[in-house]
Amino acid sequence: MYSRITSWFVAIAVMAALSSAHAQDGPVEVYVDRAKVFRIDDGAAAVIVGNPFIADVSMFDENTVVVTGKSFGTTNLVILDMDNNPIVDEVITVKSSSDDVVTVYRRVSRESLSCNPECEPMLRLGDDDDAFKVAADQATARNELAITAAGGN
Repeated sequence: MYSRITSWFVAIAVMAALSSAHAQDGPVEVYVDRAKVFRIDDGAAAVIVGNPFIADVSMFDENTVVVTGKSFGTTNLVILDMDNNPIVDEVITVKSSSDDVVTVYRRVSRESLSCNPECEPMLRLGDDDDAFKVAADQATARNELAITAAGGN
């Protein structure tokens, strides 16, 4: 019984690993600030995203397309072959990840913290404007300092 269940799980894992960007049931889920790789067997010539405010799409090469979640919502992804025929037309749903996230509510305001292992403020859509602005300003200032220190412009 154990070996049959193990074999079943291994078979499912192999099928999942071998799957490429073919039609599937329901939308493809991508998380905000995370990338998902699609392998295209037939080779892609162009990729199109319906709403670039929700997801960013780029071609790494003709067989690899990367979708990065930018904001919550649903859009679509169309991949065209060399003859401009659609080979993929999928709905993309961008969601927030709750991994290692603690949400603090103070009445109607919300602030999100990334906790792994210590809690630090994070930028998360929907947070209180003041908390979001403080975290964004600090992150921007830190990045500018790092670029300057590295000799960038």
